[in-house]
Amino acid sequence: MFWGVDVGSTYTKISGFNENKELIDYTVIPTIVNQDEIVKEYLKNKPVKMVVATGYGRYMIEEALSCPVISEIKAHAKGAYFYAPDADIVIDLGGQDSKVIKLDKQGGFIDFRMNDKCAAGTGKFLEIAANRMGLSLEEFSKLGFKADKELSISSMCAVFAESEVISLIAKKESAANICYGVHDSIASRLASMAKKFAIQSEHIVFTGGGALNPFLRHLLSKKLGKDIIIPEHPQLIGSIGAALAGLEIY
Repeated sequence: MFWGVDVGSTYTKISGFNENKELIDYTVIPTIVNQDEIVKEYLKNKPVKMVVATGYGRYMIEEALSCPVISEIKAHAKGAYFYAPDADIVIDLGGQDSKVIKLDKQGGFIDFRMNDKCAAGTGKFLEIAANRMGLSLEEFSKLGFKADKELSISSMCAVFAESEVISLIAKKESAANICYGVHDSIASRLASMAKKFAIQSEHIVFTGGGALNPFLRHLLSKKLGKDIIIPEHPQLIGSIGAALAGLEIY
């Protein structure tokens, strides 16, 4: 088995492929302290030919397992290309950053843009807003479809954006309308990044945990004026790309 380990800021994703490039095993677990020990424990009784690590915590896994590492950009490019060989652009929304990657025809990356300066443009802001409103992320990801007003949240900083949400709650705006504003804020940032690359692109892949959010997918597609491709297991794409890199190395 060839394993990819993507240690993100919020979740760690582990994917296992066989030699026929079939996804056989995977898991998603919260990223906490001593994550290297948790990964080692998960892989302890599994067949392992090679492990490749990516993500924020990749060097911790490299040290713990003596394995190679690749960048998040390369991992997401490989993973997205595996599911969508015609992909031109990859949009990835993670817990603490968002990135847009331009691909070549072989699935390598040509260029990328990343927002990792503030949580207002990341999945973390969705979690913060949902918690403020006493909703689960699943509830929050669908509520925007019921909005009857297109609210706007303009702050680029997550702290001030959260203050805008609190102010809207105090003004007794409906939960659905606030939900719209939060999602629109993130979708606008993603679309703005993507449009720098995607003007001529027809095949845009959306990955990361954010791609599981149906209302965010709807708004992003609307702002780009294009259908977007959601691969199977979008949250695993980084770990899948790392595992595929292991197949190439081996």
